[in-house]
Amino acid sequence: MKRTIGPTTRKARRIRVIRPSHNSKSAKLNSSPHQPFSIVALGASAGGLEALDQFLSHVPPASGLGFVIVQHMDPTHKGILVDLLQRKTRMPVVQIQDRMKVEADHVYVIPPNKDLSILHGVLHLLEPAAARGLRLPIDFFLTSLAADQHERCIGVILSGMGSDGTLGLRAIKEQGGATFVQTPASAKFDSMPRMAIDAGLADAIAPAEELASKILAFLKHVPLLRNHDRPVPEKDDGALDKIIILLRGQSGQDFSLYKRSTISRRVERRMGLHQITKIGNYVRYLREHPQESELLFKELLIGVTSFFRDPSVWEQLKTTIIPKLLTAYPKGGMLRAWTVGCSTGEEAYSLAMVFREVVDRVKPGKNLSLQIFATDLDKDAINKARAGVYPSNINADVSHSRLRKFFVKEKDGTYRITKQIREMVIFAPQNLVMHPPFTRLDIITCRNLLIYLDAELQKKVIPLFNYSLNPGGVLLLGSAETIGTASDLFSPLVSKARLYRRLDTSRPSDHLEFPSAFARHGTNSSSVSSAPAGMSPAPSLQSLADQLLLQHYSPAAVLVTNEGDILYVSGKTGKYLEPAAGKANWNLFAMAREGLGSALSEAFHKAVRQKLLVTLKDIKVGKNGDAKLIDITVQPLTTPEALRGMVMVVFTDVAAPSPGKARTPSKQTANQDARLSALAEELQQAHQDLNSTRDEMQISQEELKSTNEELQSMNEELQSTNEELTTSKEEMQSMNEELQTVNHELQAKVNELSSTSDDMKNLLNSTDIATLFLDNALLVRRFTTQAATIIQLIPSDVGRPITDIVTAMDYPRLAADIRGVLKKKVSLETQIATRDRRWFTVRIMPYRTQSNRADGVVITFANITVAKNLEAALRQAQVKLEKRYTTQTTELGKARKSIQTKTR
Repeated sequence: MKRTIGPTTRKARRIRVIRPSHNSKSAKLNSSPHQPFSIVALGASAGGLEALDQFLSHVPPASGLGFVIVQHMDPTHKGILVDLLQRKTRMPVVQIQDRMKVEADHVYVIPPNKDLSILHGVLHLLEPAAARGLRLPIDFFLTSLAADQHERCIGVILSGMGSDGTLGLRAIKEQGGATFVQTPASAKFDSMPRMAIDAGLADAIAPAEELASKILAFLKHVPLLRNHDRPVPEKDDGALDKIIILLRGQSGQDFSLYKRSTISRRVERRMGLHQITKIGNYVRYLREHPQESELLFKELLIGVTSFFRDPSVWEQLKTTIIPKLLTAYPKGGMLRAWTVGCSTGEEAYSLAMVFREVVDRVKPGKNLSLQIFATDLDKDAINKARAGVYPSNINADVSHSRLRKFFVKEKDGTYRITKQIREMVIFAPQNLVMHPPFTRLDIITCRNLLIYLDAELQKKVIPLFNYSLNPGGVLLLGSAETIGTASDLFSPLVSKARLYRRLDTSRPSDHLEFPSAFARHGTNSSSVSSAPAGMSPAPSLQSLADQLLLQHYSPAAVLVTNEGDILYVSGKTGKYLEPAAGKANWNLFAMAREGLGSALSEAFHKAVRQKLLVTLKDIKVGKNGDAKLIDITVQPLTTPEALRGMVMVVFTDVAAPSPGKARTPSKQTANQDARLSALAEELQQAHQDLNSTRDEMQISQEELKSTNEELQSMNEELQSTNEELTTSKEEMQSMNEELQTVNHELQAKVNELSSTSDDMKNLLNSTDIATLFLDNALLVRRFTTQAATIIQLIPSDVGRPITDIVTAMDYPRLAADIRGVLKKKVSLETQIATRDRRWFTVRIMPYRTQSNRADGVVITFANITVAKNLEAALRQAQVKLEKRYTTQTTELGKARKSIQTKTR
C-alpha cells in the first residue's frame, strides 16, 4: 500500500507547486489558510466510478471547495482510485492519510478498510469496528462532517447500492448544510440515491455531470459565514413575517414562536437553491409557487432522530428510571408516555423496546403495559412512523439481539417493527403550540424541539409538561436543552442525561397557559429591563442624603392597614408606641403609650370613615414626670395605587412652653384645683368606660374576623372545587384528544386494510387462475371469479361447506384429499376432468398465517385442457402410426417370403 501512496503523493505535491501559475480570482480568494471554505463529501459505492468521473470532470480547478470521497470498497482492495480520478480533474487527488488537513481545490479519497472522521477540518482514519459485515462509512463520515463544519458542509450521494448516506444527509440538513443527490435514472445503481430522495432529504436532484454547477450556483447566493444567534436585520424582519403568514396559510402551522435565526437560516438555504438574492423576491416566489411553501415547511421540520440516540440515556432509563416507575404498579397496570416531536418514530419505538426489556427482566409475567402517544407536526413523517419500516442501516444503532427480537426482516432488506411493539405506540399529528396536551403521564420525551422555540414559548411549555405528568413522572430533554428557571417544577435525576423528575408540588396554575393561549401579545417584553437576581444598583448621593434626612430629621410615622395593623415603621417611634405585654401584637392601638390611645383611636376611625386628613394638637403622652406634648396627623392614602386603602400616622413633637413667673397660690386657685380634680376623676371614669367599650368592640371585631375567615375558607373551598371542575374539563379535553388520536389511527388501519383487500382481489383476478380458499371446517372463505366456472359458486356461498356445492369436476375424493392436506400439512397435486370435457391440475396447499400456523387450505385450478387434447391427439396419431407400421411390416414380411420362394 505504501508503494501505491508514495508516487501519487509526490505527484500531488508537484501539481500543488505549479498551481500559482494558474491564478484566478477564485483561487486568490481561497489562498489564505484562514479563509473558510465549504467541504463537499461525495458518497458512492464501489461501482460509482462512472458517476465520480462525471462529477469531477465538471468541477473547475479553482472552485474554492474541498472534496472528500467516501466509497464502499472491499477491505483487500488496492487503492487505484486516485490514479483513475486524477485523469478526470486538474485538482490534486490524494489518498487520505491520518491527520491530513483538508485544503481547498483538493480531492481526498478514503483508503480501503478504514473509517473516516473529521475534527476542526483535519481528517482522521479509524479502524473499522468489524472486519466484515455491513458497514456504513458514508453515514459515519457525513455525520462527523455535519458536527464539525455545520453550515459549511455539503453532502452528495451518487450511484450506489443500499441505503448508506441517508442518515448522514439528515445530519447535514439539521446543521444547515446542503444536500445534492444524483438522479436515480442516471445512476448505474439507484438504491442509495432513491433512498435519500424518498426520505425527503435532497435539496437538488440532477445527473452527476450537473451537480457540480448546481453546488457552485448555490454557494454564490448563500453566505458561508453565519452567526447562528445573530439578530435578524430589521429590513428583513417584515419579510420573514410575511413568510410566516404564507406558511400558516399553506400548512395551518404557526412558526411565529420559532427562533427567528433558525427560520432565517432555512430561508437563506431555500433562496440559495433557487438563486434568489433578495428576501422580498423570495416572498413573491412563495406566493407564485405554492409547492415551495410545502418544501420550506419540510425544511423547518427536519429533525435528526435515530434508534437509541445517546445510548447512555437509554441505559439510564433501562436500569434505573423505568424500574422505579414500575414500583408504583405492583399489581400490574398501564404506564403512559408522550413522545413530543417524534419525527419518523425511532424515539417512540426505542422507548417501547426498552420498556419491554425491563418488564421481561424485572417483572416477567406481570400484566404491565405501556401506552405511548407519539406526535409531530409533519404528517408525512407520522405516516412513515405508522408503517414501521426502516432501512437496513439501522443495524448501526440497533443491536443484533434487538433486531432479532423486535424486528422482522423483509425480502427487500428493510426491517419492520413487530406487531407487539407497534401496538404500544399511537401516532398522530399534533401542534404543541395549538392542541391540548396529554395528561396523567409517567414519561415525557421531548428531544431537540425546545432549541428551536424562543425563550417566551419555552417558559410556557415546561409548566405544561409539569401539568401533564403524574407526581414523580420523568421528563427527558435533548442534550442541548434544559428546564431553564423551572427548578421549582422539576429536579434533575441525571443532569448529563437531561433526565428530570416532576416535583410533587401544587399544579402551577398561575403560570400555566394551555396551548390555545400560546400567542404573542402586543407588549414588548424586551422593553422592560430588570437587574439580575441578587444584584442591586450602586447607591447614589441623592439616595444617601434622603436616607440620612429620613433617619434624623423627618418625623416618626407608621403605615398601617385600615384596621390599625402596622405594615411599615419610619423613624423612632419608641416615644409613642411600645410592644404590649403578652402575645406579640403589632396593632397600632394595642401599642399606643399612656394618654395616646383614646385620642388616636378617635382620630383614626374618623379619618378612615370620612376619608379625610385628621390632625390632633397638643396631645399629652406619658406620665406626669415624663409627659410630652405631640401633634398627630392621620391621613388615608389613595395614591399611589400600591398604597390605596392604607393609612399613614405621623407623630410630631411639640416644643414645651417657656416657664413663667411663679404665682402665689390663692383661695381661688385652690377652688380651681379642686374643680380640676373632679373633672379629672370624671374624665378618668369616661376613659374607663371608653376602654370597656373599646374592649367589647375588639371582641366583636375578633368575632367578625373569625366569621370572615370562615367565609374566606368557604370561598377557598369553592375555588378549589371550581379548579377541580376546570381540571376535569381539561382532562376531558385531553381524553377527547386521545380518542380522536385513536380514531385517526383506526381509520388509517381501516383504509390500509381496504386498500390491501382491493390489491389482493385484483392480484388474484389478474393471475387468471381459479383459486378457492377454505377454512379448517371446509367452509368457503373466498374465491376468484374463475373458480365459479368450475364450481357453481355465488357470493352468498361464502361460509357454506364445499361438499354442499355442485361442481362440474369428476373428483369424488376432493373432501378426503383436503382433510389429508390439513392433517399432514403437505401439499397435494392431481389432475381431474370435468363433465364438459375440460381438464384441470388441482393443487391443494395449507393456508399459513404470519405466525406459521395452518388455518385452512388454498386450492388452485390450472386449466390443462389444451395440453390434454394435444396429448390425446398425439396418442391417436401414435396408435395410427403403430398400426401402419404393423401393416407395413406384415406386408414387407410377405413380400420377402414371396421373393425367397421365387428364388428357390
